Amino acid sequence: MEDCLAKKMEITVSEAEKRTGRNAMNMQETYTAYLIETRAVESQGEGQCAPMDSLWRRYSEFELLRNYLSVTYPHIVVPPLPEKRADFVWHKLSADNMDPDFVERRRIGLENFLLRVASHPVLCQDKIFYSFLTQEGGWKEVVNETGFQLKADSRLKALNATFRVKNPDKRFTELKHYSDELQSVISHLLRVRARVADRLYGVYKVHGNYGRVFSEWSAIEKEMGDGLQSAGHHMDVYAASIDDILEEEEHYADQLKEYLFYAEALRAVCRKHELMQYDLEMAAQDLTSKKQQCEELATGTVRTFSLKGMTSKLFGQETPEQREAKIKALEEQIQEGEEQLKSKNLEGRDFVKSAWADIERFKEQKNHDLKEALISYAVMQISMCKKGIQVWTNAKECFSKM
Repeated sequence: MEDCLAKKMEITVSEAEKRTGRNAMNMQETYTAYLIETRAVESQGEGQCAPMDSLWRRYSEFELLRNYLSVTYPHIVVPPLPEKRADFVWHKLSADNMDPDFVERRRIGLENFLLRVASHPVLCQDKIFYSFLTQEGGWKEVVNETGFQLKADSRLKALNATFRVKNPDKRFTELKHYSDELQSVISHLLRVRARVADRLYGVYKVHGNYGRVFSEWSAIEKEMGDGLQSAGHHMDVYAASIDDILEEEEHYADQLKEYLFYAEALRAVCRKHELMQYDLEMAAQDLTSKKQQCEELATGTVRTFSLKGMTSKLFGQETPEQREAKIKALEEQIQEGEEQLKSKNLEGRDFVKSAWADIERFKEQKNHDLKEALISYAVMQISMCKKGIQVWTNAKECFSKM
């Protein structure tokens, strides 16, 4: 972690800007661009401030970067991007992806994504990631030249592996179930939180009505007027504080949403392991079949029914020379298959070792982050309740002086 990029470079996504341009289909579109600013940390210790470098990126470029990282580092739980469109919204917020409040929250989420990658012991060293931060022109071409899309596994192949792997690793199976449950729990938690935010918004707005009613009432009362006016003022201040509180609420929701999307990143690692296991089992099965064919040709006995065996019986046996040639070809294929199987076994062991080390790192990060988020949420709720008690205590004093 001492060598990670986050220690050597300040990284911020400082602003968002709505733009209009033409897409690949030459159709006009409106999109949001984000300003990434970076500064080297090294010279700052000597009292000098390094110059700030900046460039603009679209959300689609962040997506391209993450896709590249996911394919290139299949054993790593790659940090997720913030949502492209708002989910789990409540009535005060807009689901429009151009809404200023949503764009601002996505800006913060994109900055968090870059900081997560820059802090990762492996991902931070990737040259494509570094060029994403420092090279504006031609970056897409550099990524596409890596050919990472060719390495991407199809969904159909992944689904096939899920159902046909004979000996799945129990640790990855359990991790897959855990990620499903984590996603389900956090989704439910976010829905509950949205309902709480709705009710909270309503309560604060009702206090605004209290303030208006007390103020109107004070206008027709001589002796009680000052007390009612003061109580109304306390209610108005309380009602006006809702925007700051709900901003904190949304920050908490975004922390939960990050781990909602992290659950999918965990499953991606599990799927990759299933694919590797499936390829390994298919290679072993193919090798066994070739060895059996070689043995049958050498001994002249057929142990299993085959169309080739029936053809030989109907049209006569092969000549010794033909059989020898086939045996030699099979022996070469068997040798090649054994080497391939050995290589796949080694690759599989390396994958499991690397993946499990990164999963342990992720679990430690997850436990710390979610613990902090839940504590902050509890403190915020306590603070809101105390504020409510104080408002009504002040109102009580106002009423007592009437």
